[in-house]
Amino acid sequence: MPGDKGILTLTITNAETTSTTTTTSTTTSGGETSSTSTVKVNGATIEDIRIYPAYNGLKQIKALVNYENVAYLTAGASINIDFEIVADENISEGVYFPKVQISIKESSYMDISYPFLVKISNSTVDLLSPNIPSKMSIGGSTDVTLTVVNKRDNDVEKVTITPLDVDGVQFYPKNVFIGDLAADSYQNVSFSIESNETGSKNLTFEISYRNGDNQHSDVLETSIEIIETQDVSPVLYYVPSTISKGETSRIRLEVYNSKTESISGVIVTPITDVKISPSKYFIGSMDPDDVFSASFDVYTDDLDIGGKYFVDFKVTYVQGDNYYDSPVLTTSFKIIEPAIKDTGFTPIILVVVITFVLILSFIFIIRRKRRISR
Repeated sequence: MPGDKGILTLTITNAETTSTTTTTSTTTSGGETSSTSTVKVNGATIEDIRIYPAYNGLKQIKALVNYENVAYLTAGASINIDFEIVADENISEGVYFPKVQISIKESSYMDISYPFLVKISNSTVDLLSPNIPSKMSIGGSTDVTLTVVNKRDNDVEKVTITPLDVDGVQFYPKNVFIGDLAADSYQNVSFSIESNETGSKNLTFEISYRNGDNQHSDVLETSIEIIETQDVSPVLYYVPSTISKGETSRIRLEVYNSKTESISGVIVTPITDVKISPSKYFIGSMDPDDVFSASFDVYTDDLDIGGKYFVDFKVTYVQGDNYYDSPVLTTSFKIIEPAIKDTGFTPIILVVVITFVLILSFIFIIRRKRRISR
């Protein structure tokens, strides 16, 4: 990205396969022939390595250091050299080719000139707000969902979203850590917003991430109006005070629209760690003065005897172009010992015994009559 730094690692190898090369020359003088052998060591002395910048107008991609008297490489030897390169702030995006220049001392070797590719991209990691309502009720809780989109061609790391402090507004959780986010991918994160005072509030969500070793951040700014309690809210109709462990009980409530206008998208949502079904109850549209009932089954198999458990209910709905959340309605129940059930075993035994006695009596009477008749 413009302004980023990166590490370029060069691997330089002496590609000779033998440590020495022997050449033989023959001379003839006075009718006599003689041979001379010359042994050459196949080593290369690297005198200088530098990177020539790539330019776009006055902006450039350059290395922060150059190297002199680097190394002597024997045949087959290699060396790694690291360069820190930097792209100027506001450099135009595109493809650039800075050039590596390696100077060799020995005349038997050629100097090396090697361009390498650097791609500059202005693509960022964006934070979008697909469903932040324009209004919410004081004392209520509103869930908002943000979408994190990585528009880059490379993965980014340590992605974190943090709502900044606002007077009179509380955010839960305080931040959300995503971690790595793949190229051209997205992920949703959710926050719950509560407020104890009315008025317009400016909300700011900050996203921070790392592109390589470079830290980046951006903000999403939006506003929400905190208003008085709405005229749509859940009203408890039936809640058991106790439930026997292992039993399934039902909570019933009603939703009343006391507004003078119709509303739509009405959903009742239970908020609890207890297993409850359904997870959302969809009512849909409600005309003025409409009343709808909603029921939720509570499962107690995993709950502790003697424990007190809480369930919060809230109603979300749409009026016009605005989303609203009702204040949270809280209820609770206690888990008790399961009742001892009559299995019916004793009455069955009793019936069997009586039947057996009657049969024996009948046989006894028949035999006695036979004896008397004889």
